[in-house]
Order: sequence, then C-alpha cells, then structure tokens
Amino acid sequence: MTEGDDDRILTRLRAGLDDESLLANGRVLPERQLAERLGLGRGRLRSLLDVLEAEGTIFRRQGQGTFAAPPPGGVGIETLVRQVTPHNLMEVRMEIEPALAALAAQRATSEELSVLERLMQATLSTGEARAYETADDIFHFKIAELAHNPLFLTIHQSIRSVRRHAQWTDRRRETFSTDRIAALGRQHQDLFAHIAGRRPSEAAAEMERHLLSVSSTMLRVRRHEVEAKAE
Repeated sequence: MTEGDDDRILTRLRAGLDDESLLANGRVLPERQLAERLGLGRGRLRSLLDVLEAEGTIFRRQGQGTFAAPPPGGVGIETLVRQVTPHNLMEVRMEIEPALAALAAQRATSEELSVLERLMQATLSTGEARAYETADDIFHFKIAELAHNPLFLTIHQSIRSVRRHAQWTDRRRETFSTDRIAALGRQHQDLFAHIAGRRPSEAAAEMERHLLSVSSTMLRVRRHEVEAKAE
C-alpha cells in the first residue's frame, strides 16, 4: 500500500467520524468491525487510528473505547449535576485550569502543540454558539491532556460532564453573540501563544483571565434565572 492509499483511507475515516456512520453510541466502531467495513487488516487500521489520535481527531481511553470527541467523565454525574451551581463550577475551574495550562506549557511536545493549535483555530472559525461550544470544549480538554497528569485529567473530565449536562449551561449559549464568540476566540489565541512559547506563568495567568470572562457570562445567566423565578 502506498502513502496515497493511506491518505484516501484516512479521508474516509474522517468523513465517517464526521457524519457518524463509523460511530455507535458515541464510540468509534470496534476495530474488527471497522477493519471489515474499510477492507483493511487490523494492524494497518491501528496505525491509521494512531494518526487520527495524534492529530486530535479521535480519543482513546483504556477500558472505555475510542471516541470521536473527548470521552465522558465518571459515573454518578447526574447526581453531581443536580447539586453543582455555576459558582461551584467556576470556582473549581479557576483552581484547576490555570495549573493545567502551566503544565501544558512545560510538558507538551511539538507534535501535541501542533494539534492544540489546530483545535484553537477551530474556535475561531465559527460564529455559531453551539459549534463554538463544541470547539471550546475540545480545546480545553486537549490542554488538560497535555498536562500529562491522569488525576488532573480525571478531575477535568468531571468538570466537562457538568458543563455538558447542566441546564444552565445550555441557556448560556443564548448570550453568545458573534462579537462575544470572537472575543473568547482571541483569548484562546493568547492562551495558545503562551503555552506554545513555553511560558507557564503567563499561560496560567491568561487562562485565569479567560475563565473570569467566561464566569461573568455564566453567573449573569444564573442571576437572571433566579430573578425570573422570584417574579
């Protein structure tokens, strides 16, 4: 098989992940089934999946499977979501994510930074709130991965799960104007520049500034909800 053949199969894989024809219940099809679908041997398929993982297209988790988006957090999230307030969420994010940004600046490889840059660019290319939320979620998840600390990553997965399931997170999208999305994207650019420049302190400070901006929107939405209920 030639390099051109691999490129064509990778294109098919990316397309199948995008339109979800190669997914089942949010997971990439099992290797045996996927290999049969594409007419490949298992060994060659694994090497191509390695390429997709390296570029940030798929995410593998031991014991969970292979995902086309960052995998879900731990069990019991429904109970947690009912208890967590927007303030609780931002309080934890403000403590955890600046540290993750600093560690990513210290530990990410050049190849990983290339992936992070592509994911950052994805947050700039959309003016639509739901698409931005997806791109933003993956960008922040990748920073957590690049910290190379599995315990930190587990904590971050719990944060992601709350963000994805809480009702007030959905309503927050209503405040995302085109200008607002553009401003948050510029903050992502600055954050990436500090991580790629190996500046841990600046990366942590930029992440904190970004989260303060996010927090102002989230808590404002929550305040309006409380006032509406009082009426």
